[in-house]
Amino acid sequence: MATFITTIRYTQQGLKGIAETTRRAAALKLTAKKMGVKVTGLYWILGDHDGLLIYEAPDDETVTAMLLSLGSHGNVQTSTVRAFNSAEMDSILKRLELA
Repeated sequence: MATFITTIRYTQQGLKGIAETTRRAAALKLTAKKMGVKVTGLYWILGDHDGLLIYEAPDDETVTAMLLSLGSHGNVQTSTVRAFNSAEMDSILKRLELA
């Protein structure tokens, strides 16, 4: 499965309901699991973003569906990147030798 990292920022609506943030996070984990996504880390953070989500998913389409579900509630905005472990990066680098 591929690894993804999503940064989260609260919307005004999300801030108004901040007391529910841990319950919303638990609901996200359940939804993700039902979609085949394994959440490996979920953090509230300081700085430019309010949260960080680290997870594994079988494909981009599954990630997109999960994030659309999350965003549809109106509490957060997200930005997502794909992360590569060392073995995956080695595999990518081997492709350079073919070019």
